Amino acid sequence: MMNKSSVGFVSLGCPKALVDSEQILSELRAEGYGISAGYEGADVVVVNTCGFIDDAIAESLEAIEEALNENGKVIVTGCLGAKDPDLMERFPKLLAVTGPHAKREVMQAMHAVSPPAHDPHLDLLPPGGIKLTPRHYAYLKISEGCNHRCTFCIIPDLRGDLVSRPIGGVLQEAEALVSAGVKELLVVSQDTSAYGIDLKYKPELLGTRMVRNHIQDLAQELGQLDAWVRMHYIYPYPHVDALIPLMAEGLIVPYLDIPFQHASQRVLKAMKRPAHAEKVLKRIEKWREICPDITLRSTFIVGFPGETDEDFQILLDFLDEAQLDRVGCFAYSAVEGAKANALANPVDEAVKQARLEAFMDHQAQISAAKLQHKIGQTLEVIIDEIGEDGAIGRSKADAPEIDGVVHILGDASKMQCGDIIPVKIEAADAHDLQGVPAETV
Repeated sequence: MMNKSSVGFVSLGCPKALVDSEQILSELRAEGYGISAGYEGADVVVVNTCGFIDDAIAESLEAIEEALNENGKVIVTGCLGAKDPDLMERFPKLLAVTGPHAKREVMQAMHAVSPPAHDPHLDLLPPGGIKLTPRHYAYLKISEGCNHRCTFCIIPDLRGDLVSRPIGGVLQEAEALVSAGVKELLVVSQDTSAYGIDLKYKPELLGTRMVRNHIQDLAQELGQLDAWVRMHYIYPYPHVDALIPLMAEGLIVPYLDIPFQHASQRVLKAMKRPAHAEKVLKRIEKWREICPDITLRSTFIVGFPGETDEDFQILLDFLDEAQLDRVGCFAYSAVEGAKANALANPVDEAVKQARLEAFMDHQAQISAAKLQHKIGQTLEVIIDEIGEDGAIGRSKADAPEIDGVVHILGDASKMQCGDIIPVKIEAADAHDLQGVPAETV
């Protein structure tokens, strides 16, 4: 039998890129390639890059250089591969460069460099494929690309227009993941709420039922599985309102990740985003009436070209009125190729950073007050880590990596990662909660 070729893998960027990495790794494993934990044991290294903002580009370039220095045989894929046509010129020793969502091209490059030695009796692909997340949660990517043309964003240039996966394939993958032990499905895409629009929401026959390629139908179907289902990257279309009753019914996690980006009508118009903060506040009020436990997460940009002190104050006032649970914020970065770079009146870098700090301090007070209200409550918590002095988990209000955690005190020797247990909350700060298993109270 031929010796297996072994592949090292470096995965950078957002959860959508992580799913691309998982798909490539699954295909590599299915074809008999071994997966190396480091550069030294790898015959080839694949670097999945990010090319969205300057810091991500710098990290990707550093990773490519390190892989070339440590190994020498490197294939580059991902957004930077699509964005920078001069990568091969900058790194002439690269074996190949592809763009994002390019499993076929990466595999073709692998075959050219190191053909697989596949033994179907020994090389079995795990149920659910190869995952880079812990065993108990997984990202479920339902579409690729985006139809919006926000002026600060170059994602459509990198990944193209929206292309939805047929609902049958999405549900088949979700079922395989849950069968493999996944307890939480994190639904991701560039624009999750637009799912199926390119398919004209065409119904598919699933068993004896007709199910539309539509986010509402997908949420209902995923809600039948024995797992938490968490929705990310929701653009505030009117039909998003239909997801809230599903949360109230317990079919999907009462958590909505909607990147509002700003609250000033003038800034939103310049961003080419929906410019109706008053309507947003009314919708938030209605959502909370239907599902009082809903957690609202959002991200914002400060220092956008032309943003004035008045615009920034409108944003802070919006935070006070909206009382969002989880919030992220970025100072505007002049991403190469973004149309916003040509707008008048760019904001000074020092002003951007001052506004970013003021924004985060303002939201921290809101978050701290909201988390204080959870003291005394008993919450369902999924276990992520186990240590000598207890465990770390997340409530339904917390997505992995980006939100807060729940510190669970006491003996955790009988817990396992992925367990979902009741926890009595005893303390809180601006981001995290602390408690004890409810059965010990």
